[in-house]
Amino acid sequence: MAVISMKQLLEAGLHFGHQTRRWNPKMKRFIHGERSGIHIVDLHQTLSHLEQSYIFVRDLVADGGTVLFIGTKKQAQDSIQSYAERCNMPYINERWLGGMLTNFQTISKRVSKMKEYQRMRDSGEFEAMPKKEALLITRELTKLERNLGGIRDMESLPEAIFVLDTKKEHIAVTEARKVGVPIVAVVDTNCDPDLIDYAIPGNDDAIRAGQLMCRVISDAVQEGRFIRSKRVEVDGAVPKRNALEEAEIAAQQEKARSEAAAQAAIREARLEQAQQDQAETTADETGADPTGEEEPGEDISPVQELDDATEASEASDSAEPDEESDTATDQVETPQ
Repeated sequence: MAVISMKQLLEAGLHFGHQTRRWNPKMKRFIHGERSGIHIVDLHQTLSHLEQSYIFVRDLVADGGTVLFIGTKKQAQDSIQSYAERCNMPYINERWLGGMLTNFQTISKRVSKMKEYQRMRDSGEFEAMPKKEALLITRELTKLERNLGGIRDMESLPEAIFVLDTKKEHIAVTEARKVGVPIVAVVDTNCDPDLIDYAIPGNDDAIRAGQLMCRVISDAVQEGRFIRSKRVEVDGAVPKRNALEEAEIAAQQEKARSEAAAQAAIREARLEQAQQDQAETTADETGADPTGEEEPGEDISPVQELDDATEASEASDSAEPDEESDTATDQVETPQ
C-alpha cells in the first residue's frame, strides 16, 4: 500500500526541479526530463524512495529511536517545527550551530544553561536582580531558546536526521556523516544524493512540497511509536515516559481517585437513606418499634414447661373413668 499518492505529489509541485544549468550530474538518474529550461523529477522514483524512507523511520522509532528534524530556510521553518512538535521529536529550524552533533556535550551544557535561566525567570529571580543584569540574561535566554529550544528534551545524539535542502544544511549533513547518524533528506536536482542514506528526489524549495514531506515523516514517526506501544503491551514492560507525560498521568490518576471517592460517598449516603426509609415504612405497617427491638416478655424455663405438660396429661386420664361410671349407673337404674 502506497504511503502517498502520485496525485498528491503533483499537487504539491514535487516534480519541479531547478534550472538545467544548476543541476548536479549525480541526480541524472532521478530526472525524467526538462521543460522550459527546468528539470522535471521522476515522481515514480520519488514515490518509491519515499516509501523506503517511511519504512526506515517507522522501524527506527518502533525500536525506540529519535529523529531530528532540520530545516532552517524560511520556507521550511514552520513546517519543520509544526510537524516535529506533532510527533514529539526534536527539531532545528532557526540556525544550525556548528558541533551540534560532533560536539554534543558542549551543546548539552548550553541547553542546561537555558533550562536554568528559564527556571530563574519562572521563579521570579530576575525581578530581584539589577535591571542591567536581568536584561542581559533575558537577551541571552531569548537567543538560546531561538537556537536550542527545539532540542530542549534531546538528551543524546539522535538515531537519524531528516533534512529539507541538503545544500543549505550541508554542515548538518557533514556532521551526521562523521558521527554515523543516518540521513533522510529531500534532494533537489542541484544536490548530491550520494551523501544521503535515504534520498527522496523532489522539490525542496516549495512550501507545499516541504509540508507534504514533513507530514509523511511525521506520520512514520507516529506509526512507529504506535507499534512500540503495542510491543510494550505484549512484553509487559513499562514504557519510558518523559517528565511532562509523567506529570500528566499523575494528574489524571489523582483526578480519577477524587472522583471515585466522591462517587463512593454518594452511594454510601444513598444506601443509608434507603435502609432508614425501609425501616420506617415497616414500622408504620406493623406498629413495631422502628429500631427493631422486641418488647421483653416472661421467660419460661424448660422445667416449668415439662411440669405443665405432666399436669395436663393426669387431668385427662382422671376425666375418662368418671364418664364410664356415670354411664354404668344409668344402665343399672333403667330396669326399675
